[in-house]
Amino acid sequence: MRTEDFDYNLPEKLIAQTPLEKRDASRLLVLDRETGEIQHTHFQKIVDYLKEGDVLVLNNTKVLPARLIGVKEETSAHIELLLLKEEKEDVWQCLMKPAKRISIGTMISFGDGRLKAECMSKEQEGMGQFRFFYEGIFLEVLDSLGEMPLPPYIHEKLKEKDRYQTVYAKEMGSAAAPTAGLHFTEDLLKKIQEKNVEILEVTLHVGLGTFRPVKVDDIEKHKMHSEFYHMEEEVALKLNQAKKEKRRIIAVGTTSTRVLETVMQKYGTFKNCSGWTDIFIYPGYEFKAIDGLITNFHLPKSTLLMLVSALSTRSIILKTYEEAVKMEYHFFSFGDSMFIR
Repeated sequence: MRTEDFDYNLPEKLIAQTPLEKRDASRLLVLDRETGEIQHTHFQKIVDYLKEGDVLVLNNTKVLPARLIGVKEETSAHIELLLLKEEKEDVWQCLMKPAKRISIGTMISFGDGRLKAECMSKEQEGMGQFRFFYEGIFLEVLDSLGEMPLPPYIHEKLKEKDRYQTVYAKEMGSAAAPTAGLHFTEDLLKKIQEKNVEILEVTLHVGLGTFRPVKVDDIEKHKMHSEFYHMEEEVALKLNQAKKEKRRIIAVGTTSTRVLETVMQKYGTFKNCSGWTDIFIYPGYEFKAIDGLITNFHLPKSTLLMLVSALSTRSIILKTYEEAVKMEYHFFSFGDSMFIR
């Protein structure tokens, strides 16, 4: 299967640059994954498409303000770091820009020296390891100096940091938001629970894979970067009970999907576990965990578009995207939503 097979035409004007004033005011496209039948509505109506006994699985990860802009101490050259993964205490794997200006031993200063970083190693694709120096608590320093790491296709500055967090974000550690969850409000979640839909949480810290395009022609040769996940004992028990009772398990976002499918693929059941996953889901994959997916509209030729195509078919998904473009839905992180059922 070729990467080109997952391309589609998207006018730039349909790429959402800012979040809507009301989270649940976004549009919702509902797709029957077997027939390709489409319905158009708004996200607050998601309640009408959920059934009593359904299980809704959220990713409770919280985004780090992981984008740091500073200067190289020797030359005052402008340097940008994006924190991706803590390797050990105060040592982080980062994306660096521009990488050519950084050598092993380079010191970078942020916030007039309140935070400093030394390059410990350089890797491929602009990656490297950095040791951080500061006084106080690292996450507090990062919160005061860092910016939300918005994707490169968003050119507007984010006015409120919390609009790139879900209302249920708890576990700090992501380099990007699980954006399918941005549409939910506390009030909407309450209405869903009142319909006797069970809401459960897992954790997947969104990492480098979010920022990396597929660069190979043959998708089977693409290597996914690993991301940390965790599933609690109580959540596993409730998911297993739902499976036993043949109730629908609906993932909110491709990140929740990757946790659920990873655990089921690894153990054949849901269980209390943590680990790293590099699962790559594309057409031909047989889903073992989920029955439906709430997700945003994804980039052309991306691994996320391949994942949603696996849940339906490539032709149905591309036809649906064509319809979404025609109906002028908004795409990507701050865009509209889709329920594949």
